[in-house]
Amino acid sequence: QVQLVESGGGLVHPGGSLRLSCVVSGFTFDYYTVGWFRQAPGKEREGVSCMSKGVGVTFYADSVKGRFTISRDKAMTTLYLQMNDLEPEDSAVYYCAATALITTAQKMCLNMSPGSAFWGQGTQVTVSS
Repeated sequence: QVQLVESGGGLVHPGGSLRLSCVVSGFTFDYYTVGWFRQAPGKEREGVSCMSKGVGVTFYADSVKGRFTISRDKAMTTLYLQMNDLEPEDSAVYYCAATALITTAQKMCLNMSPGSAFWGQGTQVTVSS
């Protein structure tokens, strides 16, 4: 049974940092392109950062480049998103996702239909003073 479970969200001041984790079961990242998405109230879900299967080519949305880093563990069962220099605009529910149908990180982040992936339940990130 495929399962993705996110953790690590919370309340942080502007300029602060958080690290999100996504533990998966039922599969490993060897054959899945994976990514982090977020959805703020009243806005569409957007791709934040994605990583291709295999060698792990990464993609970042322009809004997070230089501040966020996506990574995975050697066991290929945990996905991370290190978020530094957080801004109020980063406040959202963050979801991890995995798809076997898309092979490139950029396509996953920019063009994937939600039904093409497995999703976690999300973790809330709030950036506020």
